[in-house]
Amino acid sequence: MRFEQFLADMITYKSSNTIRFWLTLSLLVATLYGTLAFQPAFSSEYVVQDDARQHVFWMRRFLDPELFPNDIIADYFQSVAPLGYRALYHFMAKIGIDPIVLSKVLPLVLGLVTTGYCFGVAVQLLPIPLTGFIASVLLNQNLWMQDGLISGTPKAFIYPILLAFLYYGMRQSLIGTGIAIALLGLFYPSLVLVCAAFLILQLWRFNRKFPSLSQSRRDYVFCCTGLAVAFAVLLPYTMSLSEFAPVITAAQAKGLPDFLSQGRTRFFVNDAWSFWFNGRSGIRIDTALAPPLSYLGLLLPVVLCFPSRFPLAKQITGKMGVLVKFLVASAILFLAAHALLFKLHLPSRYTQHSLRIAIALAAAIVITLLLDAVFACRDAPWRISTVKLGSVFALGLTSLIGITLVGYPHLVLNTFPWTAYIGGNVPTLYEFFQQQPKDIKIASLVEEANNLPTFAQRSILVGREYAIPYHWGYYRQFRQRMSDLIEAQYSPDLAIVQEFIQTYGIDFWLLPTTPLTAESIANDSWLMQYQPAANQAIAQLKAGKQPVLDLLRSDCAVWEKPGLMVLEAECILQ
Repeated sequence: MRFEQFLADMITYKSSNTIRFWLTLSLLVATLYGTLAFQPAFSSEYVVQDDARQHVFWMRRFLDPELFPNDIIADYFQSVAPLGYRALYHFMAKIGIDPIVLSKVLPLVLGLVTTGYCFGVAVQLLPIPLTGFIASVLLNQNLWMQDGLISGTPKAFIYPILLAFLYYGMRQSLIGTGIAIALLGLFYPSLVLVCAAFLILQLWRFNRKFPSLSQSRRDYVFCCTGLAVAFAVLLPYTMSLSEFAPVITAAQAKGLPDFLSQGRTRFFVNDAWSFWFNGRSGIRIDTALAPPLSYLGLLLPVVLCFPSRFPLAKQITGKMGVLVKFLVASAILFLAAHALLFKLHLPSRYTQHSLRIAIALAAAIVITLLLDAVFACRDAPWRISTVKLGSVFALGLTSLIGITLVGYPHLVLNTFPWTAYIGGNVPTLYEFFQQQPKDIKIASLVEEANNLPTFAQRSILVGREYAIPYHWGYYRQFRQRMSDLIEAQYSPDLAIVQEFIQTYGIDFWLLPTTPLTAESIANDSWLMQYQPAANQAIAQLKAGKQPVLDLLRSDCAVWEKPGLMVLEAECILQ
């Protein structure tokens, strides 16, 4: 058999052996990507994924309940953790697995599950095993180029569960769909609303001039059962009253610099394209169109208009309508989130994940149709003048697509997978704080303070990483702490500094070793969000008023290394 004929058979042949071959290859690629992340993850004792600094650090309470006492930051992130996510980490901690370690291992497992379901969904849309392989590779590359799956946080669970929902939904499996909805509610509850909207859309038929409701009793049983599961799994969240309520309103958000174009959580931007298509307010089309082959997914509607040129398109199943309705459901919730800002949290979360899945699937179908068309027409005189050139063209195009598909991230990207791991650079600082009592509180405005809850397992008063403004009950207190800390750190009045220490129970103060300057505030966009405290501190420094903490460095320092030093609060009080 000629090699090009072998490739042509591998594209269209659907035996069980071929399916196993492509599925196994898909899982091997997913395993490769997952294991590549292990090297940076376990390269040092002090390594953590960026988002895990928020959503995992507090789970060390499962190992030691005495950690983070009266810590508003730990309490807040524990309160917003979904029930299933919290339960999984709690269970694993009970059998001795450190939450930070678990967060580094989970991405590989979740990536494999994602791959299996993505393959299954793809071959239900176009029953060609190669399509499943291409879709799973494209989606895996996309996910390992982002910081979702790698984080081990609730958003890492979205893709395996959402794809399971699509897989069982396409198969009309009542039990499988119900379990997927329940799991989604336990790990990422907001997307249950997308599933509910999809179930309602499934009752409608659009194959006539006007849409009509289904006449099948099975469809209503399927819809009502799914909606009942969705209601049951969301009920605990709607009934619980968070101590950090209420959710911030749109009017409040527009008055905070945090949400403006230069803010820590930018949302309201002046550029219409960015507002509706990118960022937290948009559908996030930018994150879905990666790697570059994913752009081919946008051509699927065009390709389907030419069935004579792409004969394999006839094998696309009617289940494509399921994917379309899923995207429509996502769009409905996206618009609802904008209308109810921020009661449904960020609009982008309702579309970005759906788009990533849909575009990977669409691109895989287009690539499969294209390869089939090339092999089918390689001898056509209008396409290639000779059989030999036709074979060369078919093999060349197949090789190009194959190399681009598999080799792109390794050949083009400087860092793949992109892990967003944060390495701790001052282990002696973490060890110093670990030797202190577990109930200490550290005040600091330096970037390194963000690492202390994870690496030193001690509480900090504030930190940029934890400035999450969506629940006003939490962020109101956070902003007050920030303003008070800025005022005290740059104050020339000892009484103000001492009052601050006593008010918040500060035990240590982490400072840069260089003198405190106006430029250090003015050049920090995050600090400048907290007005009028930031501008007042700048004015005092420019007037030549030296901060008390600068004067007490030599007397109260208890730890110092190049760049950072720690002052003891008790010394300042005396």
